[in-house]
Amino acid sequence: MNNNKIREFAELTSEQVLTAVEGKTLIWPIGGIEQHGPHLPLNVDSVIPEAFARVLAEDINGFTLPVQPVSARSLPQSGGGLEFPGTIYLDGSTFTAYINRTIKSLCSLPFKQLVIINGHFENEGFIFEAVDALRAEGHFNDRSVIVFSWWSLVSDDWTREHLVDFPGWHAEHAGLTETSLMLHLRPDLVRAERPDHDKPPRAGIYQVPIKKEFSTRGVLSKTSGSSAEIGELIFEHVRQQILELVTAD
Repeated sequence: MNNNKIREFAELTSEQVLTAVEGKTLIWPIGGIEQHGPHLPLNVDSVIPEAFARVLAEDINGFTLPVQPVSARSLPQSGGGLEFPGTIYLDGSTFTAYINRTIKSLCSLPFKQLVIINGHFENEGFIFEAVDALRAEGHFNDRSVIVFSWWSLVSDDWTREHLVDFPGWHAEHAGLTETSLMLHLRPDLVRAERPDHDKPPRAGIYQVPIKKEFSTRGVLSKTSGSSAEIGELIFEHVRQQILELVTAD
């Protein structure tokens, strides 16, 4: 098999890997298995970053690592919370340690750049913490590391132009953007219902006891109006933003 055609890190052999990844970019999609309402599958947060990772690998001749499917816990005002069945999670300290040790093991390889694409809202701070600890310990040397959640690269101008009554990314869980992206990427996994929630939760607030009115069957904003066409627009916009970020001097 021609090594130049392999884009999946795990498809390399042990004898190939050192030469194949030398000076290259490794791309790690990190997602989750979490409820996404009655219309979307549990693996939305993994499907989306994995798709971005694969196109980036093609764009820059890099390698994608297998998606990390288990996430930090879902919270009521950004993921619907654990009242809904199906979410599988790790506590924050375990998740941080797992990410830290996985990246540390990668540092034995001669890659030049590591790009981490996050797809689960609650993961973000823990990934930053894991990477920063490794930076402080000197594991990266002259290698670069870029970590981001895919929605962080959606520009404000694009949002104003294409997303009416945008509720904020914390409340877009199982909403119009994720539904549209899944209609673009995996329409076979999207069910027919389009539930709306007309009172999206405010960001950065956690309340006990959990209030039922935070969501409509696990949806935090609206799904009506979602389409594969909107999904393609979002995907290509973010794809270009990722490419510019990763290839910037």
